[in-house]
Amino acid sequence: MFRNTVLLSLAASAKLAAAGLYPGITPHNHTCALVDPILSCSAAADPSKVDSCCTETFGGLVLITQFWDTYTGLEKDGQLLPQKAWTIHGGWPDFCSGKYTQYCDLSRQYDPKPSPNTTTGTPDGTPVPPYKGESIDKWFVPNGKGDLLAYMNRHWVSQLDPNWVLWAHEYSKHATCFSTFQTECYGPNYSKFDDLFEFFETVIRYHRTLPTYDWLSAAGIKPSNKTSYSVAKIQKALSDSYGQPPSLAAVAPSTMRPRPVKAPWTTAVLS
Repeated sequence: MFRNTVLLSLAASAKLAAAGLYPGITPHNHTCALVDPILSCSAAADPSKVDSCCTETFGGLVLITQFWDTYTGLEKDGQLLPQKAWTIHGGWPDFCSGKYTQYCDLSRQYDPKPSPNTTTGTPDGTPVPPYKGESIDKWFVPNGKGDLLAYMNRHWVSQLDPNWVLWAHEYSKHATCFSTFQTECYGPNYSKFDDLFEFFETVIRYHRTLPTYDWLSAAGIKPSNKTSYSVAKIQKALSDSYGQPPSLAAVAPSTMRPRPVKAPWTTAVLS
C-alpha cells in the first residue's frame, strides 16, 4: 500500500489550508516499502529531499493523547465510558518546535464545531466553516469498517456530544496536518475516506500500546473519591512502564506523550 511519515516547521498559509500541505504533489510513486525509515524532526526529514508520503515532514512531533473522564453526559443514549481504561482523544502532529497548526485541508473539513475556528487558532487565520453534512459514523459500515466503528464507540468516547463529533474534530483538525495522510499518498486508486479510516486505525494502534490504566493499577493507583495520589507517584508509575515521563494535565485529566516517529506514521514505532 502507498504510505507515509516526518516534519519540518512550516507555517500553514491560507493557500495551504485550502489545498493541502504540498500543492502539486502527484498520486504516483509513493511506495514506502522502498524507502528507508527517516526520523521525523531530524535534519534528513526535508520535504525537498524525501517523499513526504513516506516520511512525516510537516508535523513530526506526534502526541498521543488519552483522557480519564467520569461521565459522557449521554449515558441515557447508551454512550458509555469503557471500564478500567482511559479513552482515546487523538493523535496530534505538532511542529518540531512544539507549536502547531490545524485544519490544514478545508476540502476535508467534517468538524461541525471547529475549535478554534480558524486555521491558525487566531483571529487572523482563515475561517473554518462548520460541517453541516451527515454524521461521519454513517460511513463506516458501507466501507467495510463496522468492526472499527464498534471499537471506536467503546474506546474513543466523546463528552456531551455524540462520539462521531469528536472523531470528526480530531480528523479534520489534526489528520489533515500530517504529510503522510495526504490523499495523494494513497495512489491513483485512492477511495474517498481511505485516509480518514487509516488515521483512526493508526491512532488506535498506538493507543493500544499505552495501557495507562493497567500501568497505574499495577502501581496501586486506582480511581477513588477518597484516596489521593501524589503527582510524583503517578509520574513514576507511568515513566517506569513507558520508559519516558508523560505530560500530565489535571484541569482536563489526560496523558500526552510527544515523540518523534520514524517512517510511515501508520506503521512507525515511536522513537
